[in-house]
Amino acid sequence: MPLRIEIVSPERRYTDREVDMAVVPGTEGDIAAMPGRSPLLLQLRGGVITLYKDDQVLERCFVTGGFVDMTADHCTILADSVRALEDLSIDDASQTLDELKQQWTSVGPDEIELQESLSRQIQAARAEIEVAEKVKQNDLKAL
Repeated sequence: MPLRIEIVSPERRYTDREVDMAVVPGTEGDIAAMPGRSPLLLQLRGGVITLYKDDQVLERCFVTGGFVDMTADHCTILADSVRALEDLSIDDASQTLDELKQQWTSVGPDEIELQESLSRQIQAARAEIEVAEKVKQNDLKAL
């Protein structure tokens, strides 16, 4: 029994296909969506989603955050943004990280929501740099 996976962002529907398993970067760690699993809703962190079919990697993409809704036969990923790994840029992510760090310095101690938002964005930028470096080195097994 396959698992139907949908990955969407505000800009577009990235994919809608059947897979055997999807591994997603949850805020508490990576988690697998597979047919027959109990329902689960979780928050994404910046990282790589890996789709599997017949024990082979079918596709990988990078998300900056969002939410995942898993059921026994369906996995819907609502991503803040989603990109193919080859579209990642170390330079762009480094620039974004520098800008976010600069913003962080002006956040007051009572601005909890802004701190949390910037923290998630900083984590996603760091993850993007790490993944882009591995892609550049052609070290996809490390993902």
